[in-house]
Amino acid sequence: MASRIKILSENLSNKIAAGEVVERPASVVKELVENALDAGATEIVVEFQAGGKRLIKVTDNGFGMSREDALLALERHATSKITADDDLLSISTLGFRGEALPSIASVSRFSLSSRERGTIEGTEIYGEGGRIKEVKACGMAEGTVIEVRNLFFNTPARLKFLKSKETEAGHVADQVTRLALSRPDVRVTCVSDGRTLFRALNGDMAERVASLLGRSLAADLFPLCREESDLQLSGLAGKPDCSRSAASHLYTFVNGRFVRDKVFHHAVLQAYRRFLERGRYPVAVLFLAVPAGDVDVNVHPTKHEVRFRDQSRVHDFIVSSLESMLQSTPWIRNLPVSEISPETPRISHSEAKVASVREALGRYRPVATPQKVQEPLFRPERMVPEPQEPVELPVAEAESGFFSSLTILGQYLDAYLLCQDGEDLLIIDQHAAHERVAFERLKAQFAAGAVECQGLLFPEVMELSHSETALMAEHAAVFRQLGFDLEEFGGLTRVVKGVPRILLNGQYLRVLRDIIEELSSLGRSRMVTDVQEDILMRIACHSVIRGRQVLSGQEISALLCALDSVGFASNCPHGRPVLRRISRMDVEKMFKRV
Repeated sequence: MASRIKILSENLSNKIAAGEVVERPASVVKELVENALDAGATEIVVEFQAGGKRLIKVTDNGFGMSREDALLALERHATSKITADDDLLSISTLGFRGEALPSIASVSRFSLSSRERGTIEGTEIYGEGGRIKEVKACGMAEGTVIEVRNLFFNTPARLKFLKSKETEAGHVADQVTRLALSRPDVRVTCVSDGRTLFRALNGDMAERVASLLGRSLAADLFPLCREESDLQLSGLAGKPDCSRSAASHLYTFVNGRFVRDKVFHHAVLQAYRRFLERGRYPVAVLFLAVPAGDVDVNVHPTKHEVRFRDQSRVHDFIVSSLESMLQSTPWIRNLPVSEISPETPRISHSEAKVASVREALGRYRPVATPQKVQEPLFRPERMVPEPQEPVELPVAEAESGFFSSLTILGQYLDAYLLCQDGEDLLIIDQHAAHERVAFERLKAQFAAGAVECQGLLFPEVMELSHSETALMAEHAAVFRQLGFDLEEFGGLTRVVKGVPRILLNGQYLRVLRDIIEELSSLGRSRMVTDVQEDILMRIACHSVIRGRQVLSGQEISALLCALDSVGFASNCPHGRPVLRRISRMDVEKMFKRV
């Protein structure tokens, strides 16, 4: 009986491999440029036509190949980058599988020209559909030139899945951008249909990012460099205001290789979790360096995915490195305070006069007219005393801080603080600012052991459901650490004998019920730290000054000084901005002065 199992021909095997490696023209560009980088090229030119469907041409000045090497490069699994099994455990090159060139050649009209350094002539090889048609000597500069024409001409089913030439051209340009970001020391030129899209000159990372992503965006990115044992994270991370609705501007590299690794991306989002609203992604260009033996890049033929030997350690290192940079909020603290120009001299006042004006502004409140009656801040049923000072910090501790150096102008709508920084006008959301201060203080107390608890003169009684009672018993230690003193009173009843001191004048019973609902909905699927921070964030939100509340000059100064004493001061824990800056130029444009 004849055997039903057959060995596939080499041509068919190459086409199958091409289905994994060559998804679209951008995949071809990726493989060819990576080979050029591995060849030591210092200048690479990428040209394509019709989105890469008609032509893809990659020229480099690397060390080139001899005639024998050029012919072997078109054979499956032929490579110069690994020689033994152990090499797979410490891969330091971008390519290593030996599948890219034969796979690309099997679905295109392929031409390879290469001249090895120090030789007189080069070699040109032409093939169609994986079959070599011609091999000859040629004159050329040192390096390699590869032309891929009529991609998928012999596999029309694959060709139908390609998008329009404009869409494919965008994918190719994005791919070249990622590769150019990975190596700022290499000059990269990208040309589409005879038009130069960009030319990135060799330089440092900041210049490369500015030339590829735009100087306005580069101005919102801040340097990051941290090393711990054998791990290193470097690059540029953006401020929250320049976030995107997708991860298109999150460029992550592992040992110089662009990856879309879940662990890496989750760590970045975890570091930004209290800066960005849900559904927003940061802008960052980050390079993670790990020992080659601690990362496996042989996970997928496209090499976009990697596997770390110690994922939790890498994840925590990325989070802590980014948080250390974000905590200092360099986008507000490092801004130079510009001097007032001579044509608009600043009027000087004595300290006593300034203090009196600030106090008057803090007390000022327009009288409500019958047509527009302002809603009272405190309703009768809340029965709360006059609001206490939001913070109690000595001014001397924060005199050198950014916020404490601002000139206070007053309040707007009893909800926003108006301040002056040099020639710029700053509008500060007092609720968001105070919420950040309260949250950071609560988090520090929680980390130290427990939130400060205040006993109640008249304990409150709470009736719970069976599920709530079980959940409260399960998380009894969490409630104690949060500052709640709860006692069983029989059945489904609990007595609240103490609450977090920061909630003493607020609706602590409502907050307690909200925490129970939070624990019930979050369950155990979330990380413990995330659950704890969500609860602390809820407590902080209910304990601070509300949207409309008159603050005295002393209270405003204390709040600004408190902002200097905490990290992440540019955003509230929910990710909303604390301040907005209006430059003098913007103001003068409003009044047609420029």
